[in-house]
Amino acid sequence: MNLIIENTTLSLIKGDITRQEVDAIVNAANSSLMGGGGVDGAIHRAGGSEILEECKKIVKKINYLPAGEAVITTGGNLPAKYVIHTVGPIYRGGGNNESTLLSNSYWNSLKLGKSYNIKTIAFPSISTGAYRYPLEEAAEIALKTIIKFIKNENHYTEIRMVLFGENAFETFKETLLNMNL
Repeated sequence: MNLIIENTTLSLIKGDITRQEVDAIVNAANSSLMGGGGVDGAIHRAGGSEILEECKKIVKKINYLPAGEAVITTGGNLPAKYVIHTVGPIYRGGGNNESTLLSNSYWNSLKLGKSYNIKTIAFPSISTGAYRYPLEEAAEIALKTIIKFIKNENHYTEIRMVLFGENAFETFKETLLNMNL
């Protein structure tokens, strides 16, 4: 599913983020940046040791990456030139600033990508796996944040949401179709 907003194509696709031929992919990382399960583990495995080595250097400087923030490394062996690592919030019922932190994960990743003149970027659904963020709410936050960035910054040529599985794809699609643009 593709939608053109300003000069940016917003795409929803079902697929594997590690296979996306874009300038950068976004990693739903943990705060240690050392890889893990889900998207994070898949990106580290597919991208190779170069990504982990850069992550170790970053952690040596900053200790850990807080939720909502983003850093960038090489794409290693991935088709993407860069990986932007962001930490989404762990969902604890919704009363602990989770929505703001999740929005910040998307916004700060887009802002960092823009500073590197990245024109095409692919996101997973951040925090909806092991961090248990409800998919419907996460989809709305992700899409509203991305669309707001497009309208404010008008930088990217394409922003992809790469969704793993039919349920995630259908949820994002339904959310996008029901938004007032």
